[in-house]
Amino acid sequence: MPTARGARPDGAAGAPARTGPPPPSGPDPLPRLGRVEELHYDLERDAVRVVLTDDDGRVLLFHVLTPDQEPDGWWELPGGGIDPGESYLDAAVREIREETGLVLDPGRVSPPSWRRDSTWLSRGQRRLQHEVVVLARVAAHQPAIIDGGRTPQEVEDYVTFRWWQVAEITASRQRFYPGRLPELLPAFLAGEHIDEPFERWN
Repeated sequence: MPTARGARPDGAAGAPARTGPPPPSGPDPLPRLGRVEELHYDLERDAVRVVLTDDDGRVLLFHVLTPDQEPDGWWELPGGGIDPGESYLDAAVREIREETGLVLDPGRVSPPSWRRDSTWLSRGQRRLQHEVVVLARVAAHQPAIIDGGRTPQEVEDYVTFRWWQVAEITASRQRFYPGRLPELLPAFLAGEHIDEPFERWN
């Protein structure tokens, strides 16, 4: 099993996220966050999540339900793993096409300004994910979402989708992924740079 890179046990869930100017640029497009701790996971990967908004500023979320999270599941940002040789931009465009059928204009995808590490347990596997979150916009009003090439697991797990008003997300008592989405989304949309503490989602 791979060894965790960048996990931050000192950043417990609920600790303040750091916002402000972007960190210094460097050769690594996905700089690791915080201290390295020797933890073991079944799967570790780099990933991108997309805050996808429509013309009215609504945010697309998928309702996901897995056997170990019944009966309610959770709502999550679209996105997924960054394949070998891909940039975060390539992965964001590909993931949105596969999960929604929408074709993004790469010029309407922001640089990553929210960086986070997260772990969760699903189907008996403990996962560690190093994520960047980007903002993308579609020039349409709540466009229809179709299967543009989802994985078999996504086909099984995705129950439905919804275009949410930001105020609905911040006021909701539903469960989300990222877990602190209602808290951090307004700052992200306002252009703040977020360095989120390590999240143990479940």
